[in-house]
Amino acid sequence: MTDSIPSPSSNQSQNNTTTTITDLNVDSLVHSAAYLKLQDVCNLAMTCRYLKRVAYSDSIWQHFYREHWPQQPSSSSIHSCGVREMYLARLTAVQQFKFADPFVADFYTDVKPFNHLQLSRNDIFLTQGSLIQMINMDRYQSGKDFVSMLSDHKARITCMRVFSLDDMSLFRGETEGEQKVLVTSSCDHSIRLWRKGSCQRCFRGHNGPVLSLSNKLLGEDNIKVLASGGDDGSVRLWSLSSSGKRGQHALKATLYGHEKPVNFIVVAGHRTSLLASISRDSKVRVWDTTTSSAVRSSCCVGMTSVPGAPVSVQCHESLLYIAAGSSVTAIDLRTMRRVMTAAVHQPKLYSFDIVPSKSLICTGGDGRALLWDIRRNQEESMAELDGHCGPVTLLHMDPYKIVTGGPRDTEVIVWEVGTGAQTNSLSCCCGEKEAHGNRSGCGAIAVDGCRIATSSHCEEMGILRFRDFSKASSPVMKLEDDQTSKFWDSSCDGVSSDWQT
Repeated sequence: MTDSIPSPSSNQSQNNTTTTITDLNVDSLVHSAAYLKLQDVCNLAMTCRYLKRVAYSDSIWQHFYREHWPQQPSSSSIHSCGVREMYLARLTAVQQFKFADPFVADFYTDVKPFNHLQLSRNDIFLTQGSLIQMINMDRYQSGKDFVSMLSDHKARITCMRVFSLDDMSLFRGETEGEQKVLVTSSCDHSIRLWRKGSCQRCFRGHNGPVLSLSNKLLGEDNIKVLASGGDDGSVRLWSLSSSGKRGQHALKATLYGHEKPVNFIVVAGHRTSLLASISRDSKVRVWDTTTSSAVRSSCCVGMTSVPGAPVSVQCHESLLYIAAGSSVTAIDLRTMRRVMTAAVHQPKLYSFDIVPSKSLICTGGDGRALLWDIRRNQEESMAELDGHCGPVTLLHMDPYKIVTGGPRDTEVIVWEVGTGAQTNSLSCCCGEKEAHGNRSGCGAIAVDGCRIATSSHCEEMGILRFRDFSKASSPVMKLEDDQTSKFWDSSCDGVSSDWQT
């Protein structure tokens, strides 16, 4: 018996009866989409108008709202703005710290200044002198051992970076344990990689203190390289695929050219093989790290300088923003030409950050911070962020908020990134004794989404305070008699109303 071959007409008939996802009714699709994650629902909304209608369904966003804020009462009225808008407004308010009741945890340390502080979700990394402390908030809340003390460095730690395990080819294939790798540099001439509470690699090669580490890793795919800058004026490239406990054969290249210590190193946004380094004398060099020579200066593809001592550096795509002296200069790495000079402070800058997606930069000066829109008149700021007692040396900026503070401030101040309006103020100390005693101001801040860590110290102890606003429910209120919400429309916040059941 031979099999019959379908005729072209029968194939065409089958194709005409094929059912697509848009042939299903909206209720069925909404029911199915309720099992998707938030990112998947957002992707669904961008496919076509029909599926956008499905993705904007109230029942889906009601599920997300209950999932994020399960302690909130159910709502009896959805208001004119809709559930999706209520969810987004609430999420924005959480990101902007517009609540008075976050989860708070205080930790006490030795009486030493906090040199570095970083926050990666529920992991806190801090340094005091040569000592590193790692605090895991998930373990803290579950009553387990939550602190790791790392003391392998023999001198003050100068820089600290946190990289994802996925970015580190050195540990590729290891999925158990911590998913982050901590990298530190020190005045003891070494660079150390930490994971699972211990030092996994130690790189040596600089002829003096190591001052700076690249903000990102160089290279593509499996070939990852870390860059460091030293007091000896050299930039060194370290392979993260080398083996050996002490990091033998990790030094890939040494880049010479700077005459002064290298204070900052950043990787270009448009090409991961380009590296920009800034030395203490404000000289800028751009390196093409694809050159194969082990010891070289010929891979320097651009040089320039900026006025004043460098304070901070950021890179977005091909633009390198350098805060130095009393202004911010933007340099196009493709041409090495200055394309902008803005954010002029008198007499000097102390801190700087940027949100490229909104074309906004923020600079910290003496007693205030200034918010700038680089698309407008670069001699006039959008907003003045006042209320500080001295230099604004601490500054964080993301698409939702700005956080500012300094060594003479008893609290950090939170501002809306788009308007410069104040949304909250957060104490860096705990208790009345510390607040009125002989105590320094805020020593360091670290922000990650809806979480913030601040540090301070007095004569008796150091204080680290962690706040998590993700489950907060009580909006910050005005101090006036009307007690209405200061920051957001209460008709769309979904806090005081009940969900329809």
